[in-house]
Amino acid sequence: MDSQQAALAFMDAAQRILDAIRTTQMDKIEQSAQICANSIGQDGLVHLFGTGHSRIPVEEMFPRHGSFPGFHPIIDLSMTFHTQVVGSNGQRQAMLIEKMEGLGEAILRNFVFRTYDSFMIFSNSGVNNVIMDVAIGAKERGMKVIGIVSVEHCLATAPRHKSGLRLPDVCDITIDNCTPSGDALVEIEGLEYPVGPGSTIGYTAIVNALKCAVAQKLTAMGKPPLVLTSGVLIGGEKSAELFERTYDDFRDRVKQVYGG
Repeated sequence: MDSQQAALAFMDAAQRILDAIRTTQMDKIEQSAQICANSIGQDGLVHLFGTGHSRIPVEEMFPRHGSFPGFHPIIDLSMTFHTQVVGSNGQRQAMLIEKMEGLGEAILRNFVFRTYDSFMIFSNSGVNNVIMDVAIGAKERGMKVIGIVSVEHCLATAPRHKSGLRLPDVCDITIDNCTPSGDALVEIEGLEYPVGPGSTIGYTAIVNALKCAVAQKLTAMGKPPLVLTSGVLIGGEKSAELFERTYDDFRDRVKQVYGG
């Protein structure tokens, strides 16, 4: 295998993930889209949470071009600010913090939730304590919980939470990102361990497919969302005006969760 073959091996493995999602997860995506549309259609929110590199799909959902208000990102920098790697805010600290029981409940205590809100939680392993605290806390507050995990990786990992549960045990719906256990996709001869993580491929495909399905449902309900749209498509002035309206819509929705 030369370097180009190694790169193509990743592309092939990534395509297999996309094909698996397409053939096995669309019913789950449809069910999740209905939960999200029900929340957003009532002027509620779909809260998004992830730690580590599972912050990526949170940011992919909102805010960016082609996305819309109704999704509320909840990210704690102590567990997601990975570019330092070592030193202050280093990776060792982040990996330790996400295993602390009780921290997830402390995070939830910062917000006011409604039972018609819903919660979407991203975790490739589905076992870390903060993730489990948040999932259990969201359920206890009466919200529907959607989990997006690698089911294969999750089932290969022993539960860590005192409840003895994994994320799929708590969620109303679990969407499989169809990434193999261990995440990395490509074996290279002479290299001891595989390279090229695939969970981000699965995550981003799922959240954008879900986003499109939610947009269709909201439009069919007579509540078409305000979509962040590039000036390349609609002109700079109209795009800037739409951005302001979209951010205002988001502000008005999220002020409720801060007690406003």
